[in-house]
Amino acid sequence: MTDAPDAIELDVEIDPPVDAASQRYKLLIAYDGSAFHGWQKQEPPDAPVLRTVQGVIHDALQRLFKQPINLVGASRTDSGVHARGQVAHFEAVSRVPVERMTMAINSRLPDDVEVRQAEVVGSEFDAIRCAVTKQYTYTIHNIDERPLGLRHLVYHYRHALDADVMDAAAKRLVGEHDFEGFSAAGHGRESTVRTIHRCDVKRDGGQVVITIEGNGFLWNMVRIIAGTLIEVGRGRFEPDHIDEILRTADRQLAGPTLPPQGLCLEWIKHEP
Repeated sequence: MTDAPDAIELDVEIDPPVDAASQRYKLLIAYDGSAFHGWQKQEPPDAPVLRTVQGVIHDALQRLFKQPINLVGASRTDSGVHARGQVAHFEAVSRVPVERMTMAINSRLPDDVEVRQAEVVGSEFDAIRCAVTKQYTYTIHNIDERPLGLRHLVYHYRHALDADVMDAAAKRLVGEHDFEGFSAAGHGRESTVRTIHRCDVKRDGGQVVITIEGNGFLWNMVRIIAGTLIEVGRGRFEPDHIDEILRTADRQLAGPTLPPQGLCLEWIKHEP
């Protein structure tokens, strides 16, 4: 967090010049999703506004720039899901130097979200449409002892898991496939075909980490893949069971949807 004097100093300079042009900015954002109802701003009718990542950043930007802001995020992460590399864009008329913008925004944000980088981009940049690939990790705490300090960041699973067998199954997901069998009902997508560039499983001491990279993901897709790989790791499914799920697109053949706290959006790559 930025010290209050810096925030006050910036407040003096933020009123935009009358004749200034609007500029588009790209933000790199990290957050602990534990206390958020996901990324997407939500204002349910006849109910309190839900606390979302987009919502708190949007409010901070409007307080900073004193003008209406439309903040567009690249990935609509669910409640409880974390991010180290969310990307968003917005437009504003501003006198705040871009090199001081992260400090100015962060001084108006709560402690569980941080803007890590701000840069000027062209008007053709769009955080959603220009995204070409994303990487997520799902972290499983795979020992008897509870994770305590990490409990909001990992999924605790006590049964022994064979990470090598899980990795063999994960490799079968690489390529272009119909991932209907690994998606939640009501995903709302016209096409369920996605391309996975990388999917692997590694053990790091007491943790098993699933890394998956692709050009897009369906609703709960990574959490269902993680749940299916756990079933492989404990011996309930063989690795080639993945092929059957892809062939039939039958969600009933896949594993459970794991809880959100183990999931983290690591990065998003955009077109140059």
